[in-house]
Amino acid sequence: MDENYNKILERISKASGLKKEEIERKIEAKIAKLSGLISKEGAAQVVSAELGINFDNEKLKINELLPGMRKTNVIGKIIELFPVRTFERQGKQNKVANFIIADDTANIKVVLWDTNHIELIENQKISKGSVIEIFGGSVRENEIHLGSFSELKPSKEIIENPKTEKTISEKTISNFQPMQNVSTRAFIVQIFEPRFFKVCPECGKKPIQEQETYKCNEHGTITPNERALINIVLDDGTETIRSVLFHETIKDLGLTDLKNQEILAQEKQNLLGDEMIFSGNIRKNNYFNNNEFIINSIKKITPQELLKKLENKD
Repeated sequence: MDENYNKILERISKASGLKKEEIERKIEAKIAKLSGLISKEGAAQVVSAELGINFDNEKLKINELLPGMRKTNVIGKIIELFPVRTFERQGKQNKVANFIIADDTANIKVVLWDTNHIELIENQKISKGSVIEIFGGSVRENEIHLGSFSELKPSKEIIENPKTEKTISEKTISNFQPMQNVSTRAFIVQIFEPRFFKVCPECGKKPIQEQETYKCNEHGTITPNERALINIVLDDGTETIRSVLFHETIKDLGLTDLKNQEILAQEKQNLLGDEMIFSGNIRKNNYFNNNEFIINSIKKITPQELLKKLENKD
């Protein structure tokens, strides 16, 4: 069963006292009534509301967070703190800050947009190692976003064993959901042409081009580095997914020279049909309204692994 759907189902069952089977019947009826135009997770949340169950303002563990949740409350220890960045929007200077919090179940990135929250970092009221409380955050993909209506404050709670490593789950493509860190075994069925872009050599952010010069919002006029990305389509027998590899992982795929069209064409042809183990995270592509697999590591399949796969089928 899908992980996110199962979490919602368990929470509705616990809050309502109804058996999971009964809740599932209500969810299937809701999907049928809406002619299949709603996901299982969406239908479950509608059923939850109809049962008078509201998860807003409930204090949750990080591994209980689901995409689309609003008014999320969570406690976590800051295990990574990134520098405050400034950017310009509509002629006005703005700031954004990011850090990663962890509890004993998982970890997640937090994004701050409100100046009052960011001042807590600038004034060293919170820092790496601080335990903080979040009230009214919004869960977007694999992040918690805090706006002006959210609350952030230091906590007196102690988190002794924060989960600092990423939890990677082995999943089939048909069970991918936004926010998940996953590993899957799949075939390469399509490879697109590479795309090139410029980044700031200091912070890795995309600079603004002004005639023949490039300017980074944080580091001023720069000489940018060139980076590449390439899209591929993976198929594991359950479904296909469009996937993205950035500069650092493209060579792991087996593409050695992206600008030599003759070499690139031959290497792409050789890769079609290859089976590998791909790991990364799933995000929602809002433009196409579908899931996208951001690959951050690739592992070739050894003969021993192929033998093990065949043995498991017997």
